[in-house]
Amino acid sequence: MFKTKIAGVGSFLPEKVLTNHDLEKLVETSHDWIIQRTGIERRHIIADGEGTSDMSVRAAQKALADAKMEATDLDLILVATLSGDFKMPATACIVQTKLGAKNVMAFDL
Repeated sequence: MFKTKIAGVGSFLPEKVLTNHDLEKLVETSHDWIIQRTGIERRHIIADGEGTSDMSVRAAQKALADAKMEATDLDLILVATLSGDFKMPATACIVQTKLGAKNVMAFDL
C-alpha cells in the first residue's frame, strides 16, 4: 500500500508588486473598481528573464527545507500552471533538472 503525504510546504512570491493604484496611473480604472470586480489589490510581477520554473524551484527548495529532505528524496514533481516556461518540455521537467532531482517522475497538470 502506498503511503502518500505532504512532508513540507514552501511558497514564493516575486518582490516586484503592481498595485491597483499603480494601474490607475497606466489605464483608466480605479482601485475601488478593480476591488469590486476582482477582489485583487496587488499582483506580484516576476523579474525579467525568470520563468515559472524559477518560481517553482524557489518554492520547492523551501518545501524541501521544511521537510528536511533533499531533491533526490522526491518520488514526484508535479507542477500545476497555465503559464509554463515552454509548451515542451513540461515545466515540471525543467524544475526537476534545476533541483537536481534525478530519477524522479515529473509532469505538469
